[in-house]
Amino acid sequence: MAYAQSAEPSTSRPALSTGFRFIETSGEELFANVCRGCHMPDGKGAAGAGTYPSLVGNKNLEAGGYPVYIVVNGQRAMPPFGAMMSDDQVAAVVNYLRTHFGNHYRDAVTIEDVKIVRR
Repeated sequence: MAYAQSAEPSTSRPALSTGFRFIETSGEELFANVCRGCHMPDGKGAAGAGTYPSLVGNKNLEAGGYPVYIVVNGQRAMPPFGAMMSDDQVAAVVNYLRTHFGNHYRDAVTIEDVKIVRR
């Protein structure tokens, strides 16, 4: 079934990145365009070609350094996104994950925390 597409870009959804580096700046945009494909829109994760853990009420997000390390360096089925994201972007998406999907970790990850992981 074919659907007509408007020539005008949608303003209700963020644009997708087109190059090697992600252009999204907010944690919500980064999750929507980078993470959601594997971790699912509801954050409950998935299994198939790989196992993508649920982010819902995830105790592994409690210590902010752990998700920063995973986003930057990758682990198992998750690719390392460190070369594709700035320190600001890594901090933004980690803070988004730590304050959404039933997670209530309010101690924000900083750009300095990301720089430490990159060393």
